[in-house]
Amino acid sequence: MQDLATQSWVIPLAIASLIILALVIGWVYSRNRRTERLKNRFGSEYQHTVSEFGSRQKAESDLDRRERHLKELRIRPLTAAERQRFIEEWRLVQARFVDDPKLAVLEADRLVTEVLKLRGYPIDNFDERIDDVSAAYPHVVSNYREACAIVSQMDRGDASTENLRRAIVLYRNLADELFNEDIGYEEFRRAS
Repeated sequence: MQDLATQSWVIPLAIASLIILALVIGWVYSRNRRTERLKNRFGSEYQHTVSEFGSRQKAESDLDRRERHLKELRIRPLTAAERQRFIEEWRLVQARFVDDPKLAVLEADRLVTEVLKLRGYPIDNFDERIDDVSAAYPHVVSNYREACAIVSQMDRGDASTENLRRAIVLYRNLADELFNEDIGYEEFRRAS
């Protein structure tokens, strides 16, 4: 009689164990897919965010949050006339660098910020702006972050002419993305 009682709970226990095991395997698989998707999507920004948060889980939650926020924005491409105007202004910024590197860097920063605003990115909060750029253009956000850091150095009087030259190059990389093609944002929208 005891063997029959023992057998009656062994089968349900084995089934419950298999179900739990399947759920754990599914959860691990899902987490690994999420991690790989975010690594592929954000590139070096993924590792930057993990380093910043000190935790893969917190970093991935933040990257997911950035993607959700970007989807909520009404980002629009530049019109042909707007694009041409900004390209012309950019040429003037680069030409100005020879005579006044500091002013050229400030103008580059202003121009990039103006384009971001016109396209629909919120610009009032710098950290949010960086997050939005990272979600739309993850391969150039480090350029933007570094260029902004050089502007801060310049404000403190700590930026060399070489730093200023570097800032112009970094802003140009982002400007190329913002002015010419809506690659980052459009690829993101199609993939979503």
